[in-house]
Amino acid sequence: MTAATVGDALATINAGLNLTSTVLLLAGFGYIRRREIRKHRRCMIGAVTASALFLVLYLLRFSLTGTHTFEGPEMVRRIYLVVLFSHMVLAAAVVPLVLRLLHLLRHRRFKAHRRLARWTFPIWLYVSVTGLFVYLMLYHLYG
Repeated sequence: MTAATVGDALATINAGLNLTSTVLLLAGFGYIRRREIRKHRRCMIGAVTASALFLVLYLLRFSLTGTHTFEGPEMVRRIYLVVLFSHMVLAAAVVPLVLRLLHLLRHRRFKAHRRLARWTFPIWLYVSVTGLFVYLMLYHLYG
């Protein structure tokens, strides 16, 4: 098994983790809107777990294969790069936001958690969805 083969397998697993995170984020949002706190908590723990596992496996994949060149047409490449750049910036920003949300929960500061979650949720959801977009563009549409 080559590093490239392992890297491709990890990319597919990571796409699955991004999809899992997306579904759990949306379900968790629905549950909190209906005030189903236990179900919300379970979904969000799952989303944090999927995202953390994604980060570990992404770093492993990157260490094995490095970056990938986008092979699509120039016009599509421009769109891809805009999405990729926004994804990368917001992915870096969402980590401390999620950690802060967990800290607020641990200290039972629910009002502050709710205020921060209103900003964090859409960023985290965007990062999850655009992660899927990047994967599809790199590995399936133009890979």
